[in-house]
Amino acid sequence: MPKPRAWQKMLSGRRLDLLDPTPVDIEIEDIAHGLSFVARWNGQTLGDFAYSVAEHSLLVENLFVRLNPKVPPKWCLAALLHDAPEYVIGDMISPVKNAVGPGYGELDQRLTAAIHIRFGLPASIPITVKKQIKKADKISAWMEATRIAGFTEAEANRFFGRPDQSVIDGLDLCLRAPIEVRKNYLKRHAELMARL
Repeated sequence: MPKPRAWQKMLSGRRLDLLDPTPVDIEIEDIAHGLSFVARWNGQTLGDFAYSVAEHSLLVENLFVRLNPKVPPKWCLAALLHDAPEYVIGDMISPVKNAVGPGYGELDQRLTAAIHIRFGLPASIPITVKKQIKKADKISAWMEATRIAGFTEAEANRFFGRPDQSVIDGLDLCLRAPIEVRKNYLKRHAELMARL
């Protein structure tokens, strides 16, 4: 019996093996393209466009910088790429991840390590940095939940914790066409790579 296919052909022409991803098969254009079409919240958001993982990633990186103003550019890059594996495996909401079990986490870790190495980051980032990215991610989730995903503030506070208002002051959520989000994601990635 033939072995089931575990790779995906990317628009760049690369063939990414999900069981054994290698950094040479990862291109930022593929990541930006895929993430700009992957909807957060399973698409259950207000607006004329889906709120994409690419848009979310830009917000998380912005929040990460607000929380850590003197952080080195490499950790800003790690924040921008924090959900990068979703360009190929999609964005599963937490209840689905819990139902799938540890296999999802292992797949995510393999892809994250390859992505990090491809862009000059360590395969595994320091726990202190990871915690700060997670904090920014939770603030982003609270903002998304209350502004576009139909959660009351009480519900969002229970699931994500209420953020410090000073961190989110002046920040709006953008729901834009995938092509526009993709351009912004690529631009921010290029800016951070130039500062490494």
